[in-house]
Amino acid sequence: MPIWGVVNQKGGVGKTTTAVNLAAGLAAKGHRTLLVDADPQGNATTGLGVDKRAVEATLFDVFSALSNNAESDGVLKPAILSLGEGQPDIVPATLDLAGAEAVLLNAVGKELLLRDALESVSDEYDWIIIDAPPSLGLITINILAASSEVIVPMQCEFYALEGLSQLMKTIDIVKKRINPELKIGRVILTMYDGRNKLSRQVREEVTEFFGDKVAQTIIPRNVRLSEAPGFGEPALQLYPSSKGAVAYAEFTEEVLNLCAAH
Repeated sequence: MPIWGVVNQKGGVGKTTTAVNLAAGLAAKGHRTLLVDADPQGNATTGLGVDKRAVEATLFDVFSALSNNAESDGVLKPAILSLGEGQPDIVPATLDLAGAEAVLLNAVGKELLLRDALESVSDEYDWIIIDAPPSLGLITINILAASSEVIVPMQCEFYALEGLSQLMKTIDIVKKRINPELKIGRVILTMYDGRNKLSRQVREEVTEFFGDKVAQTIIPRNVRLSEAPGFGEPALQLYPSSKGAVAYAEFTEEVLNLCAAH
């Protein structure tokens, strides 16, 4: 079962939009999909219409239990919310997840807690998508340790490649020491404007750096993608004919084809 983390330590690059719409796209195609919100901002949670004030268990509770040496079997299930047929399930996040780094710090096997938790539900899902926080701390290390592949969203802006070497170094270290199976699945360009010389330049630079790892699908700058979270629905469902939603539908196909080719 593929577990894909959506990672980039830079904020505002389209991580959550990518994670939410990919998870929605996979679920709409009949794949049993779990979206794990691992960002304390909880934007993926609200982006799927979940009221954070009403949730009873979150990813923080999962990490807390595992840090206290609870058995990994059964720890994740109470935190999973089912949103109905054709929708992904979600493990929500709230601001308390910001305290997870401190909780994880003294745990035995602290880098592997998320992997162990996800293994306990692996038979119930075809896909698991994880939305990472904009940092390279212990939560992101847990995501890299648990993932088979990662998606790296990159905004088409002047500083797109800044900090990239740090991310690549972290991925290499995790691959070497913790998760030898880890691969970069796709680098996806977001907020692309073909009329803009800078966007085209960034596309060239990213392609030069990553080669065929760069997704064929490019996510355009699109107001509908920004509006959809305010309504608690992925753009794929709310505005299916918008340019952004069409692009994410194409990206979902690209990810499925990539997995089928492995």
